[in-house]
Amino acid sequence: MPLPNGYSINSAREDEIEDDEPLIENAVPSKCCSVRLGLAILMFFGFVAVYALRVNLSVAMIAMVNSTDPNPAKNSSKSYDCPLSPDLTNNSDGFQYPEGIPRYPWDSETQGWLLGAFFFGYLCTQIPGGYLAGHYGGSIFLGVGVLGTAVLTLFTPLAAQMGPHWLFALRALEGFGEGITFPAMMALWSRWAPPLERSGLMTLTASGSNFGAFLSLPLTAYICQTLGWPSVFYICGGAGCLWSVFWFSLVSDDPRTHRRISQEERDYIINSIGHQGTGHGWSLPLLSIMMSVPMWIIIITQMCANWSYYTLLTSLPTYMDSILHFDLKSNGFLSALPYLGGWLMAIVSGFLADYMIRRKIFSLTVVRKLFTAVGLLSSAGFLLGVAYVGCSHIYTITLLTLSTTIGATAATGVFINQMDIAPRYSGILLGITNTFGTIPGVLAPIATGYFTEDHTLAGWRKVFWVSGGINIFGALIYILFATAKIQTWAITEEEKEEVEKECSSSISA
Repeated sequence: MPLPNGYSINSAREDEIEDDEPLIENAVPSKCCSVRLGLAILMFFGFVAVYALRVNLSVAMIAMVNSTDPNPAKNSSKSYDCPLSPDLTNNSDGFQYPEGIPRYPWDSETQGWLLGAFFFGYLCTQIPGGYLAGHYGGSIFLGVGVLGTAVLTLFTPLAAQMGPHWLFALRALEGFGEGITFPAMMALWSRWAPPLERSGLMTLTASGSNFGAFLSLPLTAYICQTLGWPSVFYICGGAGCLWSVFWFSLVSDDPRTHRRISQEERDYIINSIGHQGTGHGWSLPLLSIMMSVPMWIIIITQMCANWSYYTLLTSLPTYMDSILHFDLKSNGFLSALPYLGGWLMAIVSGFLADYMIRRKIFSLTVVRKLFTAVGLLSSAGFLLGVAYVGCSHIYTITLLTLSTTIGATAATGVFINQMDIAPRYSGILLGITNTFGTIPGVLAPIATGYFTEDHTLAGWRKVFWVSGGINIFGALIYILFATAKIQTWAITEEEKEEVEKECSSSISA
């Protein structure tokens, strides 16, 4: 039976409640031109900026170093695994960059550490950011996270000039600032996203990360070739600062305090979310959270999914350059192509998941498992295919694009599962899961640098094998053990009282 707070009680066990029932029986206010859709679009552009700030170094690195090989003279006579094509004579080594732009003699290992530096800082602020955003609201933390990272990005050319240690420290600080953004996003949606619109709104927001990568990679390559690589960081940093002006001007933590929302939409959101749409206070059921099996399944699966994602995000431009020998402009576009597909698929899968839930085609748990399995297993299969297509440019680009495109369906599964099992605590839960999920962001570029020290196709084959195998493991774990049922420790006292009253009424009747 539906309760006033929007949860359907189908058994006596509180931990078997699924948050997939509409709260109100009246017509749902149109999403078109709504404040909640406007919030999703503005957050989408925020994550476009976030990922542009995060990934621009992976392409700019090719222009920043003297060569992808630290000793070009010594290796000038070596034979490449993939021969240079006559059509690709304008590769990155031979391109004439704008005069006066500095380049640095950083070897493969140093580049790996610099590409992974961001995640050292990113690890530190996920949990405290999620906790504070869940208590105070997420808008200030999301805005400050983007603004702080954007300002720090402006100092990248200076840090690079001072040396790799300074650049490592700056990138770690950028990660420190950006670490609060995703938990803050989750905390905001816990107060703004009606259960039956949750998948669509959240995947639209999070798909900004894929679109940011798609936009940033080719633009970075173009800017490097025309204006020089320092301009990349000035432009990206400036864009992030501009976005923050709109964010602080237009956004509110809660529909109750928004100045331009209609009464109809406000009532719909508040009534749909119920008691779960309030702050969790200072106290948390930490022991219950850390002993929760569904929580650990999310953690393990996200770590597995992120390994391949971060491997491609940070190292794909290097693969395009050192193995396939694309020139820098082609490198940027082709490295970005998979993320265009991922952006589109994430949005489509989000609204498809909402449709399945609303029409009760599958239960919420089955929907989460279905989209996660499709995303991770298909991504793994295409990555393993890349390992064996050799030097074929067409097959490589096609398989990488399919891997990231279909893999994006997992965004509708495991990556928003925290909101299902504990909506009220979703900010801190995302902080915890994303902290563990960021570990691959630290280790994957370093492991890739280790596997590919000799810049051979065999080394990269190990990279794709490891990524695919980890994806398969994560999918199996999630299929077997995941759930979307609200956990006992996440139910508020008010909800427990309502359950007891409804049960008493049913028994009396």
